[in-house]
Amino acid sequence: MLSLYGLAVFSVVYILAVASPGPAVAALVARVLARGTRGTTAFIVGLLVGDLLWFTLAATGLAMLAKNAYTVFVVVKFAGAAYLLYLAYRLWTAPPAPLAGGEAPIRERPIQLFFGTLALSLGNPKTMVFFLAVLPTVVELSKLTVIGFFEIALVIGVLLPSVLGAYVFFAGRARKHLTRPESVRWVRRGTGAVMAGAAIAVATR
Repeated sequence: MLSLYGLAVFSVVYILAVASPGPAVAALVARVLARGTRGTTAFIVGLLVGDLLWFTLAATGLAMLAKNAYTVFVVVKFAGAAYLLYLAYRLWTAPPAPLAGGEAPIRERPIQLFFGTLALSLGNPKTMVFFLAVLPTVVELSKLTVIGFFEIALVIGVLLPSVLGAYVFFAGRARKHLTRPESVRWVRRGTGAVMAGAAIAVATR
């Protein structure tokens, strides 16, 4: 088992990392502002699974494998960027119906959202670099036990949805004040532009 101090240090650093504005947070907030909170569960689960996979690679010493599989990660990265561009296009071309009266219909299936954000997460190997940098402050990777592994995985499983859920909550509250079609049009185009910017950030890093 890991020490409470070690878990606390990891938790604080991980919360700050997840809460830091980036392509994933921008995409999530933009989607909620434009389409409401439906579908965000699958959206967040995709990011969570991606983080857990990167954590597993780092914790099990497979960093070199990931580094050698560079071509695969480049393909995944651009798949994630393409998904964000697709969402940006949908937001830009959506009709300016008022938002406050209800949530906009969502055509994307949960499985589409899941795999889209999973590709977004897996296309960011910097996440594994983060784990490789932070985990040694918690435990020696060579001495990480199965129990310790699942303790950290549990922390990730609780903190990431909690932090991103807070973004969803506040974005959802802001969305309720949008009642004029013209305002809706500009919000959707603005969030679409943010989404496109997030796609460029993913593709160029």
